[in-house]
Amino acid sequence: MEPVPGNLFIVATPIGNLEDITLRAVRILRECDFIACEDTRQSRKLLDHFGISKPLVSYHDHNEAERAMELVESIQAGESGALVTDAGTPLVSDPGYRLVRAAISAGIVVVPIPGVSAGVGALSAAGLPTDAFRFCGFLPAKSSQRRAALEGLKSETCTLIFYETPHRILGALEDVHAVLGERPVVVARELTKMHEEFLRGNAQEIREKLAARTTVKGEITLLIGKGESHAAQPDLPVEHAVELAEQAGLSRMDAIKKVAKDRGLSKREVYRLMAVR
Repeated sequence: MEPVPGNLFIVATPIGNLEDITLRAVRILRECDFIACEDTRQSRKLLDHFGISKPLVSYHDHNEAERAMELVESIQAGESGALVTDAGTPLVSDPGYRLVRAAISAGIVVVPIPGVSAGVGALSAAGLPTDAFRFCGFLPAKSSQRRAALEGLKSETCTLIFYETPHRILGALEDVHAVLGERPVVVARELTKMHEEFLRGNAQEIREKLAARTTVKGEITLLIGKGESHAAQPDLPVEHAVELAEQAGLSRMDAIKKVAKDRGLSKREVYRLMAVR
């Protein structure tokens, strides 16, 4: 008889406060056959806290390609596996994409077990608009590349969310102010932990506050408020508006859809106006 494939569970874990894990996540971790994790030592602390004893498999950026296939084979043989990261939701600026793609290609059922995400948690308490937002992961480490990335986001009209490291946050804020100017900015630090902190103002003001400290520590989420909408300006040529949307990271089709929505036009009408020029 052919073995019945198991499932792959994508399990979100706490980013600091262990009480933030869901009851469902605890149950899944207890019931699965193995747990794939970034750092076995870090995940062991979480499992020990909840009295869970399961085989841990190291799965990180450096072994992702080969380990993904090994895990898929185990699941195809009838085992169920859980993927966790050191903190938060797997695949959100963390390893896991190759494993999920390989599992889907192999016909394995992939089940999300939702929970904490630092980006969404910070957004909910930041006091910035939440009707539309864009998660951008980590900014580049070099200032020149960072400024180029921010230039590409200038036309965005939604709240921008980044993760940042303590040793780069001052440089990042300097570049944010240089490129994006006086937009409202929030730095959320050590979310759910004892020293949780929200700093609000513009990039320059927050940078001055952090620079005055001896050291800056902890996990950091950087949020940048809305800028002006260039795409929605009626006097801006449609073709130019589409180009700006593409420069912000949208595909050409999505850029056309955005401009059509902003201006109350159909996609066909946008195409027609672009062809006229």
